[in-house]
Amino acid sequence: MADQNEQANQNQLNIELSEEVAEGQYVNLAMIAHSNSEFVIDFIKMMPGVPKAKVKSRIVITPEHAKRLLYALKDNIDKFEKNFGPIKQSEEPPKFPMNFGGTVGEA
Repeated sequence: MADQNEQANQNQLNIELSEEVAEGQYVNLAMIAHSNSEFVIDFIKMMPGVPKAKVKSRIVITPEHAKRLLYALKDNIDKFEKNFGPIKQSEEPPKFPMNFGGTVGEA
């Protein structure tokens, strides 16, 4: 039993969350680009009637972690919808006030 507790302590990850980061950032647009070795996800706050949007956070991850994120989001969305009902989606895609250029995915 002592060996199991010791092994559990060795596998435990202690994560630090500063107050500033814990507050979070509101975003309503994500733009995704990728290369052969990484995915870049820009989280953007866009306000109606304002022609300029601000990147609030940029996350760079490996393709393996991008796929893990995809599965984790799917799992969490499934759990959310089980508890609160389906997430409604608009029939038409969002309209952006400006051309962001390039060929990137949007979410």
